[in-house]
Amino acid sequence: MDIWSWITELPNSAEWDELDSPPTFELASSGPSQENPTRSIHLKAERTSGSDSEAAVTFTVCLQGFHPFNAQKPLWVSDKCHVSSQNPFLPLLLQLLQEIVSHSPTAHDSTCPRSQLQKLKPEPIAWIMDSHTPESLSTFFNLVFAMRLFWLCVCDAPSEAGSLYFQSLFAPTLETVSSRLASVLRTFFITVGVDTELCFMRTLGYIIAKWCIIRELGVGLQTLLVAPPQQRKNPRLSYASEAHGLWVLKGYAPVMTMKLARSNGQKSQLSSIDPKETVLKYALAHQQLEAHVQLEYTVGFFDGFIQVRARVDNIRLHVARLGYNQNDDDEVDFVDEKHFPSRVRVWVGPEIGANYVGGLSLGRSTENNEREVEVQKIVKGNFEKSKVSKVKVRSLRRTRTKSWRMDQEAEGNAAIFDVVLHDNATGQEVATWKATGQVGDDPVQGMRGRYVGANRPFTKNGSVIIAGDEYGEEVGWKLSREMEGSVLKWRIGGEFWVSYWANQAKGSYFETRYVEWCDEVDLPLIHGKTIVP
Repeated sequence: MDIWSWITELPNSAEWDELDSPPTFELASSGPSQENPTRSIHLKAERTSGSDSEAAVTFTVCLQGFHPFNAQKPLWVSDKCHVSSQNPFLPLLLQLLQEIVSHSPTAHDSTCPRSQLQKLKPEPIAWIMDSHTPESLSTFFNLVFAMRLFWLCVCDAPSEAGSLYFQSLFAPTLETVSSRLASVLRTFFITVGVDTELCFMRTLGYIIAKWCIIRELGVGLQTLLVAPPQQRKNPRLSYASEAHGLWVLKGYAPVMTMKLARSNGQKSQLSSIDPKETVLKYALAHQQLEAHVQLEYTVGFFDGFIQVRARVDNIRLHVARLGYNQNDDDEVDFVDEKHFPSRVRVWVGPEIGANYVGGLSLGRSTENNEREVEVQKIVKGNFEKSKVSKVKVRSLRRTRTKSWRMDQEAEGNAAIFDVVLHDNATGQEVATWKATGQVGDDPVQGMRGRYVGANRPFTKNGSVIIAGDEYGEEVGWKLSREMEGSVLKWRIGGEFWVSYWANQAKGSYFETRYVEWCDEVDLPLIHGKTIVP
């Protein structure tokens, strides 16, 4: 499906007048059967009347062959695109993006509702269109168009149109969301800002969650279930950037696209004999991990070598509940049930095979145990009437330990920052917990009520924030002075785990999932463009 190429190659004004019917692009179709005629979703381009200098094109999404609308039924009409302008189809892309942001499912705890978002400005979108290759821009436009079609085909059309959308439109488009899209997505997010980025990615995460649910249940989408779960490819929704002395890695993963590490065996499937458990899993499926890793780096030039230092500035992990109202997709009984971050392992270092690094220095593995000891003595005695003093001493010791353990490691020339969550009650590492079947083997001893209380391991909304002053010491590399003046590629990546144990609900269901992202950032070794201590 290459919609963008079809749009940009539409006939000119002279050829258009000779056409018997408007140009049409078939987006998806199902072959005829004995019971049903051919059903299709297509895009039609119509030129408005007027002089050549005022000529404009309008695009319409239509359905055909779906009961009760067997004739063509328009679902959506675009704004006019003036073909004589310098960037004639900028209004089309701008309209699609604006409508995606406006329809975004807002996380229930979001402080930036859709009503407060300003309209997108055309200048950044125009710059994105001019600065990327036709191939990458085509991939981006196809994804944007498929996202906009979600509400049209799934919410505003017969159910058969929704099935055809997921099977023939969204699934093939999602398979192309890989490295071809990384560059243009990075540019788009940096240009439009983080608020628009969140709305865009939560829209995509919501659509992917619906797709995963239908794919797992196999409702009318049997062709999507050909590959076994371990061979299904999920989209890579992450990017990295460098600016102002910071390396930033950001990633988004709908929970159902994350790989399953541990669970209650068959209980990890969405369907269940217990209706309440099915509703719980349905609510958990509408969640998305949003990770933000921010490392601060400095570069110093010395006699004979260059010193590169890096430290954790911020690691922020949030599991967003995606919905439109407070109770959408989340049953009232399970509103406090959600996955929570249980481990993060971030690595940063030179590209593999680099021979210009002379050494890597790590900080200590941070000791995070806090011990608070309170000793209270009560002395009772009668020293006047008794030859032997009677003394009673009572001591009280109270110990408090932190839930998160933070370590540093090395693998080759890459430095690793490891943050692991432990259960306060048992000391068990949460991400590696596995049921043993023994009596009293309760996985939720220290995890119930995890979002309340003074010693909770998360914020009130379930997020985790690891700041630089809490994590510990920096790491450093010594590079050959011959590298001065170059811009190196530095690897940054990580593995992220989320777990679910019951919080307020009753039940023994648990699972742990993980996702891995890796990208490259720039390391400029140029005087005046680096931070010199």
